[in-house]
Amino acid sequence: MADIPATRYVKSDDVHIAYQVIGDGPRDLLFVPGFVSNLEALWQSPARTAFFCRLARFARIIMFDKRGTGMSDRGSQIFTLEQRMHDVQAVLDQVGSRRATLFGISEGGPMSLLYAATYPERTSALVLYGTYARRSWAPDYTFAWTDAQWSTFLDDIEHHWGTTDAMSLLMWAPSVAGNKHAVEQIAAYFRASASPGAASAIMRMNRDIDVRDILPGHARTDVDFASHRRPRHRRKACPLHGPADSARQTD
Repeated sequence: MADIPATRYVKSDDVHIAYQVIGDGPRDLLFVPGFVSNLEALWQSPARTAFFCRLARFARIIMFDKRGTGMSDRGSQIFTLEQRMHDVQAVLDQVGSRRATLFGISEGGPMSLLYAATYPERTSALVLYGTYARRSWAPDYTFAWTDAQWSTFLDDIEHHWGTTDAMSLLMWAPSVAGNKHAVEQIAAYFRASASPGAASAIMRMNRDIDVRDILPGHARTDVDFASHRRPRHRRKACPLHGPADSARQTD
């Protein structure tokens, strides 16, 4: 099992948010997770470990579990994007980050967009992957889920969350559907990341997400991360224990 970075906490309103910091690169990169996460359980996965170690070779990586998930305070109530944006601000303030690149995946994308639009002076760049501006079907947004699809998925969470029969496994990891060991590991990660009630609340919040109105004027296409690629022949140890709380000014 990989060495696990120290997990720390910062209070955002009345909620304790768990975070980790790895690497000591010249820029800060805040990783905004999708759906559910668990800061300590993720290091049990060689693939996730390799991913974050690669990022930490050119940046200081700031990671956190959203309220209601993972190592942060749990709950089954529905949180808002604005509350989670406030949590991001609390984490960045705690680690002394004045400006950061936000790397949002899936559900983390809309929150990253909202944060960048609200705090442009503290956002150096956006990296968005596998995400969306709206999560539910509309006449002008026809590729999102319909009410019937939402009903089916929420029912599946209620009856199969954290099991190898869950629909979520096939949705997020279809390439390993035939690998029993891999499927069991992912199911265990989901159980460590959220309860059925919390998972359902998160998806109900996602159902209402629509940040299309903030998109015009905020898209950037001039950010180049290619210059940070590491030559394949170089091998370095994973910088898991970089300075966590030193203030810095990043570009």
